[in-house]
Amino acid sequence: QVQLVESGGGLVQPGGSLRLSCAASGIFFSMSTMGWYRQAPGKQRELVASITTAGNTNYADSVKGRFTISRDNAKNTVDLQMNSLRPEDTTVYYCNAKEQSGWASITNYWGQGTQVTVSS
Repeated sequence: QVQLVESGGGLVQPGGSLRLSCAASGIFFSMSTMGWYRQAPGKQRELVASITTAGNTNYADSVKGRFTISRDNAKNTVDLQMNSLRPEDTTVYYCNAKEQSGWASITNYWGQGTQVTVSS
């Protein structure tokens, strides 16, 4: 079965740091674009950061310079290092995998999420 398990969330003061981790199983990890998304109350789920099979990264403007996404194909994990956290970063963060299986065939998978709370 496919499983994406997030960890590393918690409570941190403004300006602090957290490192989120996503462990993937049951997917062709090396053929998957991995990403982190978040969804605040009353808003659509938004892409925070993504990393392709080639290692190319993409970040939301609001997190550029503060967050760093990385992947380890040997461990089937993707991490999100979050520095200089702000109260506006408070929400649930979700791990996402876009698995390429054949030409023009992509399947999306989602983790259950991990809570990040930034508050003084």
